[in-house]
Amino acid sequence: MHVQVHETRSQAHRASEERKVTRKQKAESKNQNFASPKKAKTEEKEEDDKEDTGQENEIRAEFEKFCKTITDHLSVKQMREILEANGQYSSGDNDAVVPRCQDIMFFGPLDNCPICGGKLECAGDTYHCVGDYIEWSSCVFSTMEPPRRDEPLKLPKSVESIQISDLIKKRGDPKKSRPRKEISAPRKPFDGMIISLAGRLARKHQYWKSKIEKYGGKVNNSVTGVACLVVSPAERDRGGSSKVAEAVEKGIPVVREAWLSESVENEEAQPIDAYGIASDIAVGGRGIPLDKMDPSAEALKTVTAELKVFGKRGVHKDTKLQDEGARILEKDGLLYNCALSVCNQKNMLNDFGVMQLIMSPENRLHMYHKKGRLGDSLRADDKLEEWENVDDAIKEFARLFEELTGNEFESWEREKKIHKKHHKFYPIDILCHF
Repeated sequence: MHVQVHETRSQAHRASEERKVTRKQKAESKNQNFASPKKAKTEEKEEDDKEDTGQENEIRAEFEKFCKTITDHLSVKQMREILEANGQYSSGDNDAVVPRCQDIMFFGPLDNCPICGGKLECAGDTYHCVGDYIEWSSCVFSTMEPPRRDEPLKLPKSVESIQISDLIKKRGDPKKSRPRKEISAPRKPFDGMIISLAGRLARKHQYWKSKIEKYGGKVNNSVTGVACLVVSPAERDRGGSSKVAEAVEKGIPVVREAWLSESVENEEAQPIDAYGIASDIAVGGRGIPLDKMDPSAEALKTVTAELKVFGKRGVHKDTKLQDEGARILEKDGLLYNCALSVCNQKNMLNDFGVMQLIMSPENRLHMYHKKGRLGDSLRADDKLEEWENVDDAIKEFARLFEELTGNEFESWEREKKIHKKHHKFYPIDILCHF
C-alpha cells in the first residue's frame, strides 16, 4: 500500500512536469508564431539589401573597367567630339571632359535641364545645369538622378574605326538595358556644408546645431567660409545685424530659417536662392546688386557713395585728381564716364566697375579703371594710366567698354541702347545732378 501511494505521487509529479513543459512549449510556439512575420520581413529586407549591394558592386566594377578601357583607347579630343556629337556640355578643361564622356557612354546621354532647357554637366555624383534662366541669372538646377535620353550613343567618324568601337556601340545601345547609376552612400542634406546662425530663431541655436551636425554639416559662429547664414525673417524689421552686413558684403547667402527645416523634412538641401532675404535686409543698401536696387534718390546716393562716383561729371575720388581741378573728358557730346555692375548668384558674382577718361588742368589725359566686389572696394583692382593721344585713349575706352558689356559705348551714351549679355557687366545710368 505504501508502494502504491509512492508510485501514485511519482506519476502525479511527472504529469505535473509534463503539463508545465507543454504550457511552456505552447507559449514559446505562440511567441515564435507571433514574431515570425516580423523576423521574416527583416530577413527578407536583409537579403534584398545584400542583393542590391551586390548588384551595385558589380555595376561599379564594370563601370571602372569600362572607364579604364575608354581612357586607354580614346584621346581627350575624341571624348570631346563624342560629347559634341550627342549634344552634351563639352566646354572646360580636360580633367572635366573625361568623366563627363565616360558617364554618358556607360549610362546614356543626358537630357536637357527640365527647368531652363540648358545642358547638364556631370560632376561626380551630382549633375548641375550650366544654362541660364534669362540674361540676368544662371540656372541653379542640381540633381543626383538626371534625366537621360532613350536613344543610341552617336559616334563621330574619328571613333568609329578604333579597336573598341563595337564595345562602345554595344554599351551605347539603350535596348541593351543600360544600368542605372547608383549612389554608393546616401547623402545627407547638409553634407560638406558649414552654416552660420544669427539672431533669435524659432528654434534654439543648440537645436539647429545638433540637427545640422546630424545631417552632415557643421556650425560656425563666424560667417567666414560658410555656405550660408541663417536668420529669422524678423531681421527685415530690425534692418539687419552687423553679422548680416558682413555676410552680405562677402557675398554669402543670407537665408530664412525655413531653409533648414524644409531641407531636413525633404532629406535634401533645398535651393538656397529660393530662401534668400539678403536684398531685403542689406544694411544701408550695401551688397545689393546695382542693377537690382530701388531707383529712388536714397538708393542712387547709396550707389554713388559705394562707387565713389558723384555725378556724370564727377572725377572718381580714388584718383586724387579731383583736388587738382581735373574733369571728365567730353568730346562730340559724349562724356567718358561709366559705372558698371554684374550679378550672378549661382557664380557668387556681385561686382562693380568704373571707367573714366580724365583731363587735368594741364591738359594731361588719364584713363582710370577700377573693378572689384561690391561692398569690398578696398580690395578692388584699379589702374590710372596717362595717355598722350586723345583719339587712342577714346578707342581703348570704347574697346574696354565693349569687352566688359558686349555693347558699343556710343550707342549706350547717346541713346541709352543696351542689350544685356550673359555674364557681362551692365552700365548704370549716372545722373548729372549728383
